[in-house]
Amino acid sequence: MIKGLRRALRGYVFTIAGIAIVRFIEGGDRFVLGQISVAGRGMGMGAGFTAGGLLPAAAIEAIRKVPGVAGVQPQVMLPLNPSTSQFMTLTQELVLGMDLSVPSPNRHYRTLPVQKGRFLRESDRHRAVIGASFATSRGLAPGSRLMLEGQAYEVVGVLDRMLTAPDRFVIVAIEDAREQWVAKDRLLRTVLASGGVALRAQDLNTGAAVGWRDGEDPDVVARRIRDQVAGVNVQIPSELSSLLRQSTAFFSALLVGIGLLAFVIGGLSLANTVAAAVFERIRDFGVKRALGATDWQLGREILAEALAVTLSGGALGVLLAMVLGLGIDGWARRSGQQLFLFSPRLLAGALVFSVLLGAAAAAYAALRIVRLSPAEAIRRGSAA
Repeated sequence: MIKGLRRALRGYVFTIAGIAIVRFIEGGDRFVLGQISVAGRGMGMGAGFTAGGLLPAAAIEAIRKVPGVAGVQPQVMLPLNPSTSQFMTLTQELVLGMDLSVPSPNRHYRTLPVQKGRFLRESDRHRAVIGASFATSRGLAPGSRLMLEGQAYEVVGVLDRMLTAPDRFVIVAIEDAREQWVAKDRLLRTVLASGGVALRAQDLNTGAAVGWRDGEDPDVVARRIRDQVAGVNVQIPSELSSLLRQSTAFFSALLVGIGLLAFVIGGLSLANTVAAAVFERIRDFGVKRALGATDWQLGREILAEALAVTLSGGALGVLLAMVLGLGIDGWARRSGQQLFLFSPRLLAGALVFSVLLGAAAAAYAALRIVRLSPAEAIRRGSAA
């Protein structure tokens, strides 16, 4: 019994871990597939999906005129710490400056969900909305102060945990992000000071988020932008989604495979334990039938005992998985990570699975027992 429950518990833990990773990948997919990301061509301080060199206002206006484009939001996306590796965008802490006068063109996130406080308003300056992981790793909440390039920012909101890139964002007005860009980028300061290049504040963009009209294929619109607007890098949504999945495919497949294997092994062990426990009492059931117990009475007794064992075992497994998961998450939150997601549907599903599996095993064992005569059941029980 104990060995069976241990195997079942390991199945639940590994399965929850696999689901958490899959949700992380799906979250990234949902974000990047909701918009066309356009960046200025060339290398620069910018980072992330909409980042690169300069994307001047003239280029943004040209993108707006491309057939099929529904909206263009200029953005400035910078690394919070320029010395940090920019290999993995989803785990990098970024400053995102958004043009708050333009509605978000991302089809899946018209407004980013705020857990605490509020989102930015068009008139906000030196105020920030931060991602859930960023807030946790630094102990920040609405009303806290955050220093960015020597300037104090008031945190006005914390986003819901989205299990994707915005969990590590610091979102500010684009005017504030432009100031930070100049402060961070020595080359840009040199160019502006020299006066050799005519740049306005509106030209200081690293990229833009682009939406498409209803009925348009986003990949087709993205290629249209690439062909008709010079000096831009365009991310094809489907290609970016494929790249994101490929970068984590092996790790996620490994965890999901381990989770499914442990789930099946744990489930079969639980079913075997319940059936074995019933067969061990075959002599008792034979005596009860000899004394007048009906098949229905025996079946009801067996089923009630099996449900009690599987329900308590399943509840204990879920509780242990939550304790382990929350404990690991408590350690991981120091770096702004979340590895486990315990949704009510997942927890309820684990309990329902254990109960149904136990009931099926008990029904099988009960059917085998009631087919035996009382004398045969007593003989087999005595022999065992």
